[in-house]
Amino acid sequence: MGKRRIRLMKAMKLPIDIVGVDSRQERCEETRSQLLIDCCTSIEEAEKQRRIDCAFICTSPLAHAELIQQCLLHGFHVFTEINLVSDKYDENIILAQERGLTLFLSSTPIYRDEMKEITKRVKMSKQTVAYSYHVGQYLPDWHPWEQYKDFFVGNRRTNGCREIFAIELPWIVKAFGEIEDIHVVSGRLTNLEINYQDAYFVQIIHANGNIGMFGVDVVCRKPVRKLEVYNEDIYIEWEGTPQTLKIKNIATGKMENVSCGTYFNEAGYSEFVNECAYINEIQEFFNVLTGKQPEYTMEMDARILSIIDQIEEKHTEKN
Repeated sequence: MGKRRIRLMKAMKLPIDIVGVDSRQERCEETRSQLLIDCCTSIEEAEKQRRIDCAFICTSPLAHAELIQQCLLHGFHVFTEINLVSDKYDENIILAQERGLTLFLSSTPIYRDEMKEITKRVKMSKQTVAYSYHVGQYLPDWHPWEQYKDFFVGNRRTNGCREIFAIELPWIVKAFGEIEDIHVVSGRLTNLEINYQDAYFVQIIHANGNIGMFGVDVVCRKPVRKLEVYNEDIYIEWEGTPQTLKIKNIATGKMENVSCGTYFNEAGYSEFVNECAYINEIQEFFNVLTGKQPEYTMEMDARILSIIDQIEEKHTEKN
C-alpha cells in the first residue's frame, strides 16, 4: 500500500519531496531502487536530513496507533490508511487537536466517482430505497505474492471480512444513511487456516428508512462487487468498474450506462481497483491541510468500527 501511494504521488507531480521510512534495511534498499526515493530506517534519521511536514502511515493496521502517535508527537500532519481497530483513537484525536495537526483517515471509496454518482442518485429519489450488495474474493488471491497467513488479513483482529466491512461501510452510510439496526447470519464455507467467519450476510436498517442486504466474504473464487439499488422510481446496477454503472430509464424501459470519469488500474490488482480514487483521496488530504473540511474523520470511523464489532459479536453470541 505504501508503494502504491508513493507511485501515485510521483505520478501526480506534486511539489513535494518524498522520503520513505522502514525499520527493515532490506526494504529501504528495495524502496530506493524501485521507487527512486530516499528511505531511512527511522523517523529521527529522516528528520536529520530534511524538514518533514506530513506522514503517510501505510503499515499493517495493528501498528497504526503507535505510529500515528509518534508522528503527531514529532509535529507531522498524518494520513493513515484504514486502521480496522480503534486502538488509541481518543488519545490520538485529542493529541492532534492539542497540537493543531490534521489527522486524516483513508476511506477511498468515498472519493470514487461511481460511489459519488450512486449517492447523488439515492439522495435525489423521493422514496426510501432498498439495495443488495455483495463484495467477495477468495482470500489467497488477495496478495498472490505472499501467504495469506502472513498478511494482516489472517489475523482475527484485522481479518479479511473485517477489512471489507471497514472499506465499504463508510460510503454505504454516506449514500443510504446512518445505520439504526443490523441482523447477521455468518458461517464458515472454506477450509482456509483462519480463526474467523469467512462469509457474512448482514441485513441493514437505516435510520431514514432505507434497507439493505450486504454480503461479505473471503470465499468467492471470482472477485465480486455487485450492487443493485431500487424502489418504484429508480433502478441502479453496478459491477465494480466505471464501465458497469447503469441506471434504468423509467420512461424508455432501457438500461443506460452512466459516465463516471477516468479509470486506470495498477498491474497485479483486481479490475475493481480504480487508482483514480486513490489520487482523489491524496489530493483531498492536501486540501484538508489548507482548510477544507474532511469528508471522513476518526470520529466517524469509530462509529463504523463499533458497527463491525456488533456484526462480529452477533456471530459470537450464536456459538
